[in-house]
Amino acid sequence: MTTHIWLLVYVIGSRLAELIIARRNTRRLLAQGGHEVGRRHYPLIVILHVSWILALALLVPTDTPAQLIFLIPFLLLQIVRYWVLHSLDRRWTTRIIILPEAPLVKQGPYRWLRHPNYLVVVAEIALLPLVFGAWEMAIGFSLANAVLLGVRIHAEDRALHTHK
Repeated sequence: MTTHIWLLVYVIGSRLAELIIARRNTRRLLAQGGHEVGRRHYPLIVILHVSWILALALLVPTDTPAQLIFLIPFLLLQIVRYWVLHSLDRRWTTRIIILPEAPLVKQGPYRWLRHPNYLVVVAEIALLPLVFGAWEMAIGFSLANAVLLGVRIHAEDRALHTHK
């Protein structure tokens, strides 16, 4: 298999595993008295991510050689991705679930950054198309992601500030 196919299999597999974990954590947090914020923009985020993966699968030729200058940072970024997931543990979810009275996570990358998960996503959306020279895709999806993350971060920060 080519690098392109291996990376697609990895991204799809990891995202599906993360969705299973996120669903389990979401149910648990809601059962503990949490509530969801930003529900209206969530489907747009799903559409963006599915479209990004489909674009990578359908628009990038499978025999396109990987550019190591972008592949290595993408692979290193996966370490940060799993560090974020580990740091949030049972509070990690793809939705914004506010658990009243729960303290903010201050371990792992959250010691230094407010939204390290979003930084990982921003970098992934840009880097993976660049691995295969698809700079137009990197720019287009990065711009769409920036708009959606602006809405999401605003909703999350407002909700967290309200429930401190």
